Amino acid sequence: MASAAPSRLVVLAISMVLFSSVAMATDFVVGGEKGWTLDFNYTEWAQDKVFHVGDNLLFNYDNTKHNVVKVNGTQFQECNFTANNEVLSSGKDTITLKAEGKKWYACGKANHCADHQMKFAITVEAAAPAPAPSSANSVIASLSGVFLFAIAAIFA
Repeated sequence: MASAAPSRLVVLAISMVLFSSVAMATDFVVGGEKGWTLDFNYTEWAQDKVFHVGDNLLFNYDNTKHNVVKVNGTQFQECNFTANNEVLSSGKDTITLKAEGKKWYACGKANHCADHQMKFAITVEAAAPAPAPSSANSVIASLSGVFLFAIAAIFA
């Protein structure tokens, strides 16, 4: 029974680390309350936001009228896509930002990209650093340590 205690503590510690990193991801509803739609300034909407690896873009739209196409910079500028582009069309699409760098998205229906500026470009930065501990976080961290010690004592 004593040999199971260290493995349980390891699982608990790993779980706490994983859950804390997941909790730091941010969900961005593209276009806010307007969603993914015609004649909306996505550049202006995104200008005060910082996108990090691990964050999610949530595209909400009427899938009978729009879609989301992952494009490259040239395709973005020209609003010209190929059959090889990934197309999302559920009306409630989530894109997890998995890598740093420039990302481009556009609507591939009709001339929505060219005529209605239904396109969106962002720069994704490295994963957000963990926040500096505040006094409240320090208390929680101390209590977590006490909690782990108590669990270790119980299983020892």
